Amino acid sequence: MRLLAALALVLTLIGSGTAANAASGCECTTPSIDRYQQWLASGEGTTVPATGSLLVRSGHQYTAKVTFLNDEWHVVVLWLGNQFEARADLSGSAGFWMTYSATDDLYVQLRPASHWSGGDKWLTLVPSTHGRVVRKFFPLRDWTWLPELGKPAYSFAEALGEARGLVFVGKTPNRIEFRGLRIDRYEPPCL
Repeated sequence: MRLLAALALVLTLIGSGTAANAASGCECTTPSIDRYQQWLASGEGTTVPATGSLLVRSGHQYTAKVTFLNDEWHVVVLWLGNQFEARADLSGSAGFWMTYSATDDLYVQLRPASHWSGGDKWLTLVPSTHGRVVRKFFPLRDWTWLPELGKPAYSFAEALGEARGLVFVGKTPNRIEFRGLRIDRYEPPCL
């Protein structure tokens, strides 16, 4: 009898989408890319869109698209836990696979909760794909910083332990599209 009740509960959850979202690798019920729901234009630098979500429907899935205009710093944000207050411990992660296209080079910063604001962050190069969609692995080691933005006042290990988001920054005009992001040993919760 208990088995039948448990089976009925699972079928109910699947019908409502809750169990499907809890299953590894399933998308969220609201727009997302690999369960990441918060791809945001920050309003820093001239971008299209200027603010708000970058997510747009592409067939049966979503992509995140942004265009950087002008020769100035641009900032787009991905909240790792799908909300600003969330933190992710990436200290056990080898890195992440990202599927993307970019017409010029840009950088990705790892921003910890305790040092969210400012440009003085640990970062790594996201190379131009010349507009082609590629899948590339970004190891979570040997990240650096840019003298123009300042040296971080905390270690990279500290940033990994309390990661709030990945922030994509660039100083040149660029057309960028994100199609996938899989972080080793981390999966975001759906909201």
